[in-house]
Amino acid sequence: MSNGDIFVGEVIGTAILILFGAGVCAAVTLRHSKARASGWVVIAFGWGFGVLAGAYTAAPLSGGQLNPAVTIGIAVDTGKWGKVWVYLLGEMVGAMLGAVLAYLVYLAQFQANARKEDSTGDADDEPLPTLGIFSTIPEIRNPVANLITEIIATMALVLPILAFGLTKGLGESGTTVLIVSLLVVGIGLSLGGPTGYAINPARDLGPRIVHTFLPIPNKGTSDWGYAWIPVVGPLIGGVLAGLVYNAAF
Repeated sequence: MSNGDIFVGEVIGTAILILFGAGVCAAVTLRHSKARASGWVVIAFGWGFGVLAGAYTAAPLSGGQLNPAVTIGIAVDTGKWGKVWVYLLGEMVGAMLGAVLAYLVYLAQFQANARKEDSTGDADDEPLPTLGIFSTIPEIRNPVANLITEIIATMALVLPILAFGLTKGLGESGTTVLIVSLLVVGIGLSLGGPTGYAINPARDLGPRIVHTFLPIPNKGTSDWGYAWIPVVGPLIGGVLAGLVYNAAF
């Protein structure tokens, strides 16, 4: 694969991933959305379908990694680092692009994120914080615990992805991406409660940067004090998964 193919593939694939993922979070969160308050299971499946669509789309160009933690884990296992920077750049650009696209899909809902002029004073009239649509926020702010959660959850993603390569039938049938998508759904359902399961530095950092600059009324903080955890945790998890896979398999 050429550097150009890798970059374009990762941009497109990651943009689709974030479009679906941030899109489902917007659908569940924002007022005047037909899917509002539909719950965590809907969010988990929305992100899983984002992986499915993004990875299948990018696969012919770049292999569809879409995640710096996966890219680093593969590099740790194989020792091939020459194209890692191309993957990382494409993933970050794609994540930012996907966040902008999700914002545009829900533009009217974001613009309505302000206290109603005829407000009755109900809590439902208050502006909604919007960061959780784009990036992760911990339920309990405990840096050590949050970091551990992201490390373990990312290992639970990257280690099976590396192991899937040992199953010849998956690759030949083209179902590897489908299995990874279901894996992401499972991680969301089982391990996503404490931090919102970033498990992907680009997925969190790119949209957080976009959130900082988007003209969303009453959007609230972008929470940069927490931003290092969903970047560092998944990167550590990716490295550890690569090391474990290399040693055990």
